[in-house]
Amino acid sequence: MPESIQTLFARVAFNLFPAYRGTGSWITYIARDWSEIRIRLPLSWRTRNYVGTIYGGSMYGAVDPVYMIMLIRMLGPGYVVWDKAASIRFVRPGRTTLRATFSIDRQSLEAIRADLTTQSKTERVYAVELKDAAGVVHAVVEKRLHIARKSEPA
Repeated sequence: MPESIQTLFARVAFNLFPAYRGTGSWITYIARDWSEIRIRLPLSWRTRNYVGTIYGGSMYGAVDPVYMIMLIRMLGPGYVVWDKAASIRFVRPGRTTLRATFSIDRQSLEAIRADLTTQSKTERVYAVELKDAAGVVHAVVEKRLHIARKSEPA
C-alpha cells in the first residue's frame, strides 16, 4: 500500500522530531492506514558505540514509539494507548544498517475494539526484529501496550 500525502508529511515530521532524530534512525515508510511502518537504523558516528557496533540505546530508541503511535492513529481519538513495558534481546552486534518492519493487521485491531466493549482496558504485546540486509536478526524488541477507551467527560 503506498503512502498518502498525510503519512508522507507525518514521516517527515517524525524524522525531524528531536527525540526521534537523536536515535540516529529514520522512518522510511508509513502505510496510508498506518498498518505498516518501516525504519532504517544505519551504523554511523551517531549510533556507533565504544566497540564500533550500533549502540543498544539507538536500537531500542529507533523502535520505542512506533507501535504506540500506530495504534493511536489506527484506533482513533476515542482510545488511550500507553507503553507499559518493554524488553530487548540482543542477538548479535549491529555492524551494518539495520531495518525493522512494524505491522498491525485489521483482525488485531477489531479484537482490541471487541475486548474494549466488555472490559475497561486491555493489553497487547508486539514484537519487532531489527535485521540486516541479509535478513539476519540482530535484536528483538517486545513492547507491552495498555489500551483503553477514553472516559466520557463529566
